[in-house]
Amino acid sequence: MASSEIVDLLVVGGGVNGAGIARDAAGRGLSVLLCEQDDLASHTSSASTKLIHGGLRYLEHYEFSLVRKALQERERLLRLAPHIIAPLRFVMPHVSHLRPAWMIRAGMFLYDNLAKRELLAGSRVIDFRKHVAGTPLKKTLTKGFVYSDAAVQDARLVVLNAMDARERGATILTKTRLIEAKRGKQYWDATLQSTLTGETTEIKARCVVNAAGPWVASLLSGALHTSAQHHIRLVKGSHIVTRRLFDHDHAYIFQNPDKRIVFAIPYETDFTLIGTTDVEYSGDPGKVAISDEETAYLCESVSRYFETAVTPSQVVWSYAGVRPLLEEEIANPSAVTRDYRLELKAEEGQAPVLSVFGGKITTYRRLAEEAMEHLQPLFGYMKEHWTADEALPGGDIANADFAEFRRIFQQRHAWLPTALAARYARTYGTRAARLLAGIHDVAGLGELFGADLYEAEVRYLMQNEWALTADDILWRRSKLGLRFDAAAVDRLSNWLEQQKMPAPAAMLA
Repeated sequence: MASSEIVDLLVVGGGVNGAGIARDAAGRGLSVLLCEQDDLASHTSSASTKLIHGGLRYLEHYEFSLVRKALQERERLLRLAPHIIAPLRFVMPHVSHLRPAWMIRAGMFLYDNLAKRELLAGSRVIDFRKHVAGTPLKKTLTKGFVYSDAAVQDARLVVLNAMDARERGATILTKTRLIEAKRGKQYWDATLQSTLTGETTEIKARCVVNAAGPWVASLLSGALHTSAQHHIRLVKGSHIVTRRLFDHDHAYIFQNPDKRIVFAIPYETDFTLIGTTDVEYSGDPGKVAISDEETAYLCESVSRYFETAVTPSQVVWSYAGVRPLLEEEIANPSAVTRDYRLELKAEEGQAPVLSVFGGKITTYRRLAEEAMEHLQPLFGYMKEHWTADEALPGGDIANADFAEFRRIFQQRHAWLPTALAARYARTYGTRAARLLAGIHDVAGLGELFGADLYEAEVRYLMQNEWALTADDILWRRSKLGLRFDAAAVDRLSNWLEQQKMPAPAAMLA
C-alpha cells in the first residue's frame, strides 16, 4: 500500500461486525481498508456459543424487536451460508417450579411466529419416555419442548465476510494495529503498524469505523482522541467442551435455579459444547480466561439434568470471551440487552467516525446494513443494499440444500476418505473445489500433519484466509485443535516457520 493512500472507510476491528461492514461497504463501491491487530475473529467472535438464533430467553426480557430481527436474520443466513450454518433442534426439559408449561408454550409460539419461517421446523411437546432426547436425562424428567435454531462455525463466518470484502476490492490487513489517527476537516490521517515487523504505514480515510468490540471505548479515547455518548459493559462468557455426552443430534437448553440457561450442544462430531456463563469483567479483553468457578458452574448446571454427572475432569477444552454489551442500569449481566447501537459523530468541519456498541453474531449482517444507512449521506455515490441475497464464499449452493451438495461433492471426489470429504464440504462449501484443484488422490494432498489436516489445506488457508500460525488454523479456520496432540502442533508450527509466510500486505486487493 502506498503511503498516504486515501480510502473511504478505515474499519478498525476484524471481528464479525468489522468484517461484515467491510464486506457491505466494498460491495457498495466504497474503497475500504480493514485492520485487525491480531487474527480475524481472534477474540469475541470466535468465543461464542456457535449459534445463529433468535434468543428464546430474550422474550422474558420483552426484547421482541431484537428477537424478531434475529429470527429474520437466522432465515437469511441459513440461505447465504448453508455450508457453515446448519439447522439444529433444541430440547428444553420441563421443570415446573422454574417456569410453568403455559409460559414456555407461549414463548415458543411467539418464537415460531415472530418472523417468517420456511427452513426450520416449529416447536412441539415431546415425551422423554418415547423420544431419543430423553435417553441421557434423569428419569424424573418425563416431558419437554423441542424447537429449532441453527449452529454456526463462528470464526469462519468472519473469515468468509473478509474474503468476500477482499474479492470486492477491500484491503484486509491482519496483525496490523491503528496506533494514531488525527482528525482533519476532510480526512483522518491514520498511522498503522504491523505487529509482526513494527513497520508503519500512513493512510488517509474519509471515515473511520470503530468496530473494535471490547476495545471500542479505549480506541475512541486512545488512538482516535474522541469520546462517545454510548458506553459498554464487559461481560465474560465461558464455555467447556467434553467428549460426547449423548448419541443423538439434538441440543439441550437447560433452565437453572438462578433463571439462567445453559446449552449442551453436539459439537465437532465427537464432542459436546456446554455454555455459557455471564460474569462481569474488568480486565484486559485480550487475556480473558475461564475460571474454576465457571467450570464448576457449567458442570453442575448440566448435571442437574443428565443421569450421569459431568465433572471438571471431563473437560478437554475450554474458552472464554468478553462480550461488549450496551451499558444499562441492570444488576444481572444475563439481562443486559444483546442489541446494538451505532453512533455517528459527523460534526461540520471534522471527518466522521462511526462506532459500534454491542451486538450479537446473529444480527451482524443487519448491523452492517444499518451502518451503511448511517453513512449514506456522507457518500452520495454509494450503491444500494445488497447483502441480503448474496451468498458468502462457498455458500452458493443450489437451493441452499447442503445435504445434496455434500452427496454430489463426495461422489465427485470418491477418492477422499468419507469423513474428510464431509469436513471439506461443511467447511469450504463450493470453495472446496479450489482447495482440491489439480489433486486427484490422497497422495496429492501432501504432508499429513495430524488428524486429517493435509498440506494442501494448510496452503489454501495461508493463501486465501490469512492463516499465519498453528492457532489460526487449528482453532479459528477449523477446530482440529481438538484432535491434535502436542507433537502434531509442533510439527505444523515448524512447517509454517519454514515457509515463506505471506505478510498481510501481500493479500491486498
